[in-house]
Amino acid sequence: MGQAMAMIGFSGSSQAVLEGSLQFSGQTRLNIASNNRVAVGRPGFTVRAHRAPAEPETGRRAMLGLVAAGLVTGSFVQKLCLPMQEASRILAAGTLNSDEPRDLNLPYKSRFFLQPLAPAQAAQRAKKSAKDIVGVKSLIDKKAWPCVMNDLRLKAEYLRYGLNTVIDSKPKYEKKTLKELTKKLFNTIDNLDHAAKIKSTPEAEKYYAETVSSLNEVLAKLG
Repeated sequence: MGQAMAMIGFSGSSQAVLEGSLQFSGQTRLNIASNNRVAVGRPGFTVRAHRAPAEPETGRRAMLGLVAAGLVTGSFVQKLCLPMQEASRILAAGTLNSDEPRDLNLPYKSRFFLQPLAPAQAAQRAKKSAKDIVGVKSLIDKKAWPCVMNDLRLKAEYLRYGLNTVIDSKPKYEKKTLKELTKKLFNTIDNLDHAAKIKSTPEAEKYYAETVSSLNEVLAKLG
């Protein structure tokens, strides 16, 4: 009797629970009819494709490109530097600074380089440079001071190098006189350059005349 009452109570509570509404995923519902037939709705599942964000490869490709460029550049520089090193060993006198930048902060004597010539050819080049320096007079008359300075400095370096080559080939007793005349000449040229720098026509004409006189003295010694 007790067992029968327990079974009745269990079935009653179970039926009460089953008569409720159960939802699975918001759509599945169990309906219990009075004749105890269970109608189970087909659960609906929605599958949506979700594309995960791809790993950014832009940075990786850029890094690989930099590495490849570095390897190629290193190889190119190595191949380029070796011939330059070999060439620097065979540079003759007068071109020892040919592989250095011609920076404006370098002194004029170190800023230029010339190919060495034989004493006779160097003398001809010195005479040609002296003639060009004499031709600066037309620029002084026009007061084209930047052109005066540029031409004067360039031709003076050609002249200096040519004279040094000739003087080195002379006997010892002739070198002293030539060096003194050359020093006087370039001091006068420096004064002419300064006159052009400050744009002083009177000083430029004065030192131009002195420069021409010194040039004639030096060229007379060269023969």
